[in-house]
Amino acid sequence: MGVSRVWKNKMSHEIKVIHSVLVWLPQTQTWIYNQVKNLPDKIEAHVVCEETEHLVQFVVPNIHCLHDASKLRYIYEKGLRKLQLKRYPCFLTALSNELDTHILHSHFGDVGWGDLRVITSMNLKHVVSFYGFDVNMLPMQKPVWIERYHQLFKKADIFLCEGPHMIKQLVSMGCPREKVKLQHLGIDVEKIAYCPRIWKKGEPLCVLIAASFTEKKGIPYALEALIKLQSVVPIELTIIGDARPKSHSLKEKQKILSILEVGGLKLKTKLLGYQPYTVLFEEAYKNHIFISPSVTATNGDTEGGAPISLIEMMATGMIVVSTTHCDIPEEVNYGVKDWLVAERDVDGLVGKLAWLLEHPGEWVKMLDIGRKHIETEYDAKKQGKRLANIYHEIIE
Repeated sequence: MGVSRVWKNKMSHEIKVIHSVLVWLPQTQTWIYNQVKNLPDKIEAHVVCEETEHLVQFVVPNIHCLHDASKLRYIYEKGLRKLQLKRYPCFLTALSNELDTHILHSHFGDVGWGDLRVITSMNLKHVVSFYGFDVNMLPMQKPVWIERYHQLFKKADIFLCEGPHMIKQLVSMGCPREKVKLQHLGIDVEKIAYCPRIWKKGEPLCVLIAASFTEKKGIPYALEALIKLQSVVPIELTIIGDARPKSHSLKEKQKILSILEVGGLKLKTKLLGYQPYTVLFEEAYKNHIFISPSVTATNGDTEGGAPISLIEMMATGMIVVSTTHCDIPEEVNYGVKDWLVAERDVDGLVGKLAWLLEHPGEWVKMLDIGRKHIETEYDAKKQGKRLANIYHEIIE
């Protein structure tokens, strides 16, 4: 079999796991990388995908890519997926057999359903992680997925969710509660320097936004809040992100640019577009506040859980201003009651920002609590061990 980019590992392993994804790996899916990378050595992890991108950025051993294995098979099996048939089952089944795999871990609910044929033929244990669009938007826009999820709920062994809100969503769709486990996403906390931001009266307030230009990110509400706040304090804004090549995202970009122009923020804003992970952190340390007011989009799209960027920015020592959307309350904890605001509440965002300006002496205490929360619940190494324990539980 033509399997590419396989690094031979001579260590003995207790469990072999295939991580099934469509693409390894978009820049916006660092959480999947952290899960695979931080598994203990006793877990032999393999990635199976249709296509690859950003391989220099997301380096892991044992990547098996359908596109590289066989151009003819790639065209054939990708064509099946476009017809909404099972996705590359032959390639995945052959690899599972060759590797003598114990567990198939599907990332995203729709991928999990597509992998059911492999599970049935190979008698593998099946773990499925839900993340966002697969929880709300997909079944809302395409009701056929409700029935498909019912099939998945019956056959898969364990479903992983990053927070209690997402767990409730799956259970409300018919997933047995006993099959669902809480599994926080993780970041490499040790490699993120903790530098508590300090703002001094009289200096500009430097604010960072980092997100794709989609409705669920709530960027227009953040901009409206900053426009109101600029009468109180000079604003310097940095935006990392851009529109995706879809009409609704391009429309959102035009809305964002219009608000910047009309609200007088355009000349005070750096629009950096999409940037590598390293640049995101370089810019983060230049800013005081990270604002990320996620909302439920009109098409049903949600964060599902919560943006990984929130815990990354908290880990650096930056104040996060956000909303009560989905599982964001699970992530953002500064020891301050009712810190988060309701979705689309511009005045609420202004109120939190104004409070921070009035109480700069409270920042470090809040930030210390936030960093400790991330170290305890979102450290990738700890989460890797917890995921390994889940693997052990389902094969015992």
